[in-house]
Amino acid sequence: MSLRNYLDKIRPNFDEGGKLHAFKSVFDGFDSFLYVSSETSRSGVSIHDAIDSKRIMSLVVLALVPAMLFGMYNIGYQNAAAAGKLAEASCWGMFLYGLLALLPNILVSYIVGLGIEFAWAQWKGEEIQEGYLVSGILIPLIIPVTTPLWTLVLAVAFAVIFTKEIFGGTGMNIFNVALAARAFLFFSYPSRMTGDSIWVARDSIFGLGYTLPDGFTMATPLGQIGQGVTVNASLQDMITGLIPGSVGETSVIAIAIGAVILLWTDIASWKTMLSVFLGGTVMGLVFQSSGATPIPWYEHLVLGGFCFGAVFMATDPVTSARTETGKWFYGFFVGAMAIIIRVLNPGYPEGMMLAILFGNMFAPLIDYCVVQSNISKRAKRAK
Repeated sequence: MSLRNYLDKIRPNFDEGGKLHAFKSVFDGFDSFLYVSSETSRSGVSIHDAIDSKRIMSLVVLALVPAMLFGMYNIGYQNAAAAGKLAEASCWGMFLYGLLALLPNILVSYIVGLGIEFAWAQWKGEEIQEGYLVSGILIPLIIPVTTPLWTLVLAVAFAVIFTKEIFGGTGMNIFNVALAARAFLFFSYPSRMTGDSIWVARDSIFGLGYTLPDGFTMATPLGQIGQGVTVNASLQDMITGLIPGSVGETSVIAIAIGAVILLWTDIASWKTMLSVFLGGTVMGLVFQSSGATPIPWYEHLVLGGFCFGAVFMATDPVTSARTETGKWFYGFFVGAMAIIIRVLNPGYPEGMMLAILFGNMFAPLIDYCVVQSNISKRAKRAK
């Protein structure tokens, strides 16, 4: 008997009146995750499209795979480089070490996040939604690999409950869920998210990798800028991603592959994505011409989480501006704000996280202003 036939056979137990009706939301969530929803419209529908939220989430996860795979390799690369063993370390060994180092973070993120979503849906008697499929992989990619698992549990729980579920679930949240988790870690446990001692995995795992001495530190390029130290990474290193940083944010090439997937499938808005880079470019040129930043404007665009945020975070269709004109204003605001925070706040050299969260907060206002402006223009033309 196939799995499809088996699920159809036991479905009556979960329907109304069945002995397992209390767990209907869990069964429906599992069934729709593996296949498609069994519910269909009784009347004609206005939209005929094969895409649904599950397929959208799956495509976003697919777009994240290049950044995740390179991040795994870079974890092992940075560990070997810190130990002075790059010459004898193999590419496969470094990748496998990174996989083992990152896997616990991914598992904890999904187990805690999906567990809360299942429990919440069961408590409310609602359908389980697939929205956390993307957030579950985003969170491990935007934090240091050395983040303690217990803090990750708290961050995921906070983000899912207070950023998403209390606002109504998938599609109703004001702030990006993954960035809310990172913000929770940043403000609650700053020593785990900033400094020079958190970016490189230090311990050997099952005989792979190297154990680094206590007190070992390695700053990111943005950290070096914040300290007034000359950046020792080349532009090539910044683009390829062989630098310390959050797991998925270092490789511009891997992120660009993900951007192509998102744009080709029409999931992300090219207007939002492009305007983020335009805002960052303009503000980078302003600060470079005034001598306020020690690096060229284009290095700001490839360092830290700027590219990753522009491609995967700022383009979130739920928390970003939705009007076509508003997307330009929203993206430009995010890109410009990220560089402003970097340059004017030496204590926080990243900037992209706060910039996008600020953008999320102002996105409804931007859309409102755009809509009201269009209404006013049409009213004037009608007179």
